[in-house]
Amino acid sequence: MNINEVKNTTVVGGGTMGSGIAITCSRAGYTVSICDISDEVLERTKQLIQSGRYGVQGSVDRGKITVQEAEAILDRINYSTSLEVSAKEADIVIEAVTEDAAVKKKVLSDLEHIVSPNTVLASNTSGIMISELASALSAPERFIGMHWFWPAQVMKPIEIVKGFLTSEETCSLVEAFSIKLGKTPVVRVSDGPGFFTTRFIFAFLNEAFNLFELGISNIKDIDEMCKSAFGFPMGPFELSDGIGLDTNLHGLEYLYEVTGDLKYKPSVTLKKMVQSGFIGDPKVKIGSRGGWYTYYGVVKNYRK
Repeated sequence: MNINEVKNTTVVGGGTMGSGIAITCSRAGYTVSICDISDEVLERTKQLIQSGRYGVQGSVDRGKITVQEAEAILDRINYSTSLEVSAKEADIVIEAVTEDAAVKKKVLSDLEHIVSPNTVLASNTSGIMISELASALSAPERFIGMHWFWPAQVMKPIEIVKGFLTSEETCSLVEAFSIKLGKTPVVRVSDGPGFFTTRFIFAFLNEAFNLFELGISNIKDIDEMCKSAFGFPMGPFELSDGIGLDTNLHGLEYLYEVTGDLKYKPSVTLKKMVQSGFIGDPKVKIGSRGGWYTYYGVVKNYRK
């Protein structure tokens, strides 16, 4: 398939990342179908897209887009609980469901029986090996890793990960697609648990969590030191609240399981936070009781 033939995109999973991916694709002029498990979940997705922390209304309020442009973006996005309805006309499908290999494999296998033979399947997994997920497919050559960064509608990089059997044609198409979306693709990243970016950032986040547990410093000061000393736009706890503590936990558990490296062993406090329903900033993680800043009463407003 030629990049100019790509018209319709499907995003499977309408959470924090899926909603941002959908906004980005629609903003670039593509028709987008979002699929998730229930109407209730899709209503939350609509809320994220329309008025969430990085939603379309916020872009209008900040003068980034006009009201008319916002309406056009929203009009190009469709919602369905049916995978077949969402994906049957898709040229590119981006899977963005929970970071669980078994769940992703089931979704990808189902998709393969719905889409056309020319459709490219991509996974937004942040760390599960592409070759592992490809084992669920009969045509792994058209499957690729397309790792977006939070917030997807703001961050420029996309880490493109070629599986062991991914074709060059698939790589070239997804690279061109990323550029059409206004992103900066980092191509030909080698397949492996966590790729580069997730292994790097999760080691950084987990060390911050552990240092906080040890009483070396507090949440606010750790974040401020990382921003002031290293020039990071967000500190580790603010970033974790945005990404989602549950996503942090799942990613660390996977990396620790497959590598055995102790630096990826999830902190006890992180586990307790997730188990207690504190999975991140409620404006990003709808249904969350809060995140690090909320639970520990840190006085600091989330960035708008």
